[in-house]
Amino acid sequence: MRNALSLALCLTSFATPLSATELADEDDVSLAVPALEQPVAVSDAIPLELRGALELLGGEVLPGEFGTLYWRPVQSFQSIDTPVPVLVAHGESPGPRVCLTAAIHGDELNGIEMVRRLMYQLEPASMSGTVIGIPIVNLDGFRRSSRYLSDRRDLNRHFPGSPTGSAADRTGHSLFNQVIRQCQFLVDLHTGSLQRTNLPQIRGNLKDEHVFDFSRQFGGITVLHGVGAKGTLRRAANDVGIPAVTMEAGGPHQLDEQAVDAGVQSIETLLENLGIQKSKRFWSAPQPVFYQSDWVRANQGGILMSKVKLGDKVREGQVLGSVIDPVTNSGSAILAPFDGKILGIAFNQVVQTGFATHHIGVEKAAQAVQEDAIERDLTLQPPAATLSDCVAQSSAETETQEGSREATSEC
Repeated sequence: MRNALSLALCLTSFATPLSATELADEDDVSLAVPALEQPVAVSDAIPLELRGALELLGGEVLPGEFGTLYWRPVQSFQSIDTPVPVLVAHGESPGPRVCLTAAIHGDELNGIEMVRRLMYQLEPASMSGTVIGIPIVNLDGFRRSSRYLSDRRDLNRHFPGSPTGSAADRTGHSLFNQVIRQCQFLVDLHTGSLQRTNLPQIRGNLKDEHVFDFSRQFGGITVLHGVGAKGTLRRAANDVGIPAVTMEAGGPHQLDEQAVDAGVQSIETLLENLGIQKSKRFWSAPQPVFYQSDWVRANQGGILMSKVKLGDKVREGQVLGSVIDPVTNSGSAILAPFDGKILGIAFNQVVQTGFATHHIGVEKAAQAVQEDAIERDLTLQPPAATLSDCVAQSSAETETQEGSREATSEC
């Protein structure tokens, strides 16, 4: 009986390709995509909403109107729980449905301001489609100026969540099922973390044709390739077929006017390209090149002092900064490993050995972006088990005691 079961499992594995383990965002091989000189046509296959009241979170918003609904994550005592505002601009005419989420990390302020500015300049009476914006997802962390929920968990590692798991799991499950699954497109707004700041940029899984097409609707903003860590909102959305990207702009605990303005402009361009609403400042300027990028790390602990700024162009071997031991006055230089542009940088601070200090992008041919991402994914795939391997393993199991063998393959 066990032999037959093992053989059946083997046949299943033999027919199904294995998936590679992905790295966290910071370590993803990142490829930046320039905007096109002409807006990219949106696929005609995008289904349009039926016109009528938008029913969401137990409320409704009529066509051509703006409304505020409320999501209740129930993280605290129900009697003192504060509902999270959800802003909805429901257009008069049919069109795509775009969702914007901000402050999944409670210390990231730029996304909150982007959602506010964008949502309150929309005109539902002349819109085609719907825009749903949640300015502060992690209201609990926002109150405490904290990245995390009150249970010290990172909400952006708990999607799509679970109705019976930890507080973070339940919060993620509630948001994902009550709001995110109602979206056709998703833009999740973030800033740099751990005292780092980012040049405004889009991150998405460019191996996915739908995400790749979606990422090209934002105009002249840098776009980096990254599958995203397991549990992130955009990866969970992608897994259920919703094209989703993360927008990173600026750093935590502060409002960066330049980063906010660039982010709002790129989302305005997105809505223009999707046919939702005309923008007064359509962003059609092309980026000069595609980028491949990597983080440079400190080789010793101490006080980081950078010599370059965000957006600077650097040359291979150039000193980006140094890390100094304040007691011995000894230090080491941080050198650029290749020519490129500073896409992200850590603020001057105390760092440990291995801390990511500078994010550098390097020029790459446009067509090679997707090809390189797909090729890397294929090279990370472990070889699939063959039928003969599984049959041999099934036979060998009869000679071992039940439960004594650890799983060593996908058979």
